[in-house]
Amino acid sequence: MEEYTEFARMHPMLIMGLVVVIGLIAWSEFSRLTRKYKQVSTNQAVQLLNKDNVVVIDVREPNEIQKGIIQGAETIPISDLSKRLVALEKNKNDPILVYCRSGSRSAQACQTLTRNGFEDVSNLAGGIVAWESENLPTKRR
Repeated sequence: MEEYTEFARMHPMLIMGLVVVIGLIAWSEFSRLTRKYKQVSTNQAVQLLNKDNVVVIDVREPNEIQKGIIQGAETIPISDLSKRLVALEKNKNDPILVYCRSGSRSAQACQTLTRNGFEDVSNLAGGIVAWESENLPTKRR
């Protein structure tokens, strides 16, 4: 035990780094466990898309969607999402699938939607990149 305390005394930066890493891991896991939206794979997204009343939202910026979007997706850039929530009110109880390029911005969009009372919100893990890597169809704009 004495060796550990001596090591900690000799290497305070390493110990602080360890504490920070452990804190970040704990925060990340807490966030994952308490989020109110689902993280779905491409296969789960396809199953979701087979439902009649699913709403698909692409939160990429206009210059990013030129290569293609998922069939039936409504494009709402993440920067405009808060302003367009009123238009989405009618879909509050419908399943909603949100995606972006890699899944990061769409996770933020999912948080915004669930905070505003949307109940069945899903984030496409890996975004359109994962979708295209599975050779799933996209529609050109």
